[in-house]
Amino acid sequence: LSKTDFLELLVGGFGRYQWIHITLLSLPGLLMASQNLLNNFVSGVPAHHCSLPANHSIHYLTHLSNLQLLKVFIPLDSSGNTLDRCKRYVEPQWQLLAANSTANISHVQTEGCLDGWTFDRSEFFTTTVTEWNLVCSRRSLKQMIQTIYMGGVLTGAIVYGGLADRFGRRSVLIWSYFQLAVLGCGAALSSSYGIYCVLRFLSGMAVSGIILNSLSLKVEWIPTKARTLVGTLGSFVFTIGQMVLAGLAYWLRDWRKLQIVTCAPHFLIFAYSWWYSESARWLVLNHKPEEALKSLHRVARVNGKPEMIDKLTLEVTYLIESSRSSFTAYDLLRTRAMRRISICLIAVWFSTSFAYYGLAMDMQKFGVSIYLMQVIFGAIDFPAKLLALGTLSYLGRRVSQAACLFLSGLVIFANIFVPTEMQTIRTLLACLGKGFTSASFTTVYLFTGELYPTVLPALPSLVYGGAAVLASCFACFLPETLNFALPDTISDVEEKW
Repeated sequence: LSKTDFLELLVGGFGRYQWIHITLLSLPGLLMASQNLLNNFVSGVPAHHCSLPANHSIHYLTHLSNLQLLKVFIPLDSSGNTLDRCKRYVEPQWQLLAANSTANISHVQTEGCLDGWTFDRSEFFTTTVTEWNLVCSRRSLKQMIQTIYMGGVLTGAIVYGGLADRFGRRSVLIWSYFQLAVLGCGAALSSSYGIYCVLRFLSGMAVSGIILNSLSLKVEWIPTKARTLVGTLGSFVFTIGQMVLAGLAYWLRDWRKLQIVTCAPHFLIFAYSWWYSESARWLVLNHKPEEALKSLHRVARVNGKPEMIDKLTLEVTYLIESSRSSFTAYDLLRTRAMRRISICLIAVWFSTSFAYYGLAMDMQKFGVSIYLMQVIFGAIDFPAKLLALGTLSYLGRRVSQAACLFLSGLVIFANIFVPTEMQTIRTLLACLGKGFTSASFTTVYLFTGELYPTVLPALPSLVYGGAAVLASCFACFLPETLNFALPDTISDVEEKW
C-alpha cells in the first residue's frame, strides 16, 4: 500500500468529511474572482470631458443648451466624433454655433482641464477614477492600482507559501481570511489614493494565502482518483463568482460599497474556517505524529469509519521514516527533475496569467456594457472547463495544458488580423481566448499540486506575464500525473520522473 493511498483507505476514501471540507474550502472562491477582477469596476473609467471654466459669465448663458456649451468650450478628439477628454478651448468658440459652420479651428489654442473633469454617471456612480481624477496625465495611476495588487499577490505567494510550510496550511489560511476581511473593508474607507494602494497590496497578499493553502488542503485530503473532478468542479465556483461580481457591480455602481460587499463575507468565512483539520500529511512530514493522529481520527469518525482508528498509528510511523526535517525554495531547482518541473511551471504560470488578465482586465475596450461583458466572460468558462475536465481525465494533464495554451495563443493572434470595425468577431475571439486561458488555469492549478511534493512551498500561482504559445512547448516536457500517487519527498519525484 503506497504512502499516498493508505490514508484514503483508512479514513474512508472520499466520504462525508471530504464533501464538507471541499465545500467549505470552495465557497470563498465566489469572492476570489471579485478580488482579482475588482479593478474593472472599482476603477472603471466613465466617459468624461473637461469641466467648463469657472467663469461667472457662463452662468448667464442660460439660453444655451448643455450640448451647445460643450460645442463652444470642448474640442473634438482625433476621431472627430466624441469630445476630447483632456483639453478645452482657452477662449469660447462662439462661431461654432452658427448653422453649417465651416470655421477652421485646427489652430485654436487649447489648455488642460484646469477646473477638473465632468464624468458621465450613467455607467458608474463613483469609482476611484472619479474620486481621485485618475484620467489624462494621471491615467497611469489607474492601472497602477491593479499592478500593485498583483504585486501583493506575488509577494503573498512567496511569503505565505513559506509560512504555510513552517506553521501549517490551516493556520496561514485562517489568518489570510481575517487579513482580507479587515484590510479589504478598510480599503473602502481609504481617504487617499496612496492608502488605498497599500491596502490593496496587502489584500493581494491575503488572496495568495487563501488560494495556495486552500489548494493544498484540498489536494491533501482527497483520494488520487477524485483530484481531477474536485479540481475542475472547484474552479466552477470561481466562474460563478465572475458572474456574481457583474451582478453586484451593476446593482451598487459605487466603488466603496462594492469593495465592502466583496470583502465583508470573509468575516463569516474566518469564523467557520476554524473547523478545518490541518493536513495530516504536513503534520507527519513536520514530525507532529500526535496531532496527525488526532486529525486522522477525526476524519475517520466523520466518515463513519471508527473501526479504522486503531490501525492509524503504525501507518503514520511508516510515513515519518521517509520524512525530511526542512526544505527551502532552493530545493525547487536543486535536483534535475525538480529543476525541469519548476522551470516549465514558471513558464506555464507566467503565460497563463498574462493571457488571462490581459483579456479580463480591459473589458471596456470591447464597446459593450462592461457588466454584460463580465457575464459573457464568466459564462464562457462553463464549456471551457467542462472540456478541460474531459481532456484531463482521458488525455492527461500534459496534453491538456499544452493544448489549452496553444489554442488560447492562436485565437489571440487571430484577433490581430480582424479589422477594428468588425467588433462582434473581435469580441467573439476574445471570449474564446478567455475560455482557453480559463481551462489552462484549471489545469495548471491541478498540475502544480500534483507535480510538487507537499513538503515544498507552492509555486507562486498568480505570476503574470509571458506568451501562451511558447509556454505550451514547455508544458510538453512535464511528466504525466494522471492516476499517479502524490509525491511526498524529492526522492519520490526523482524516482518517478
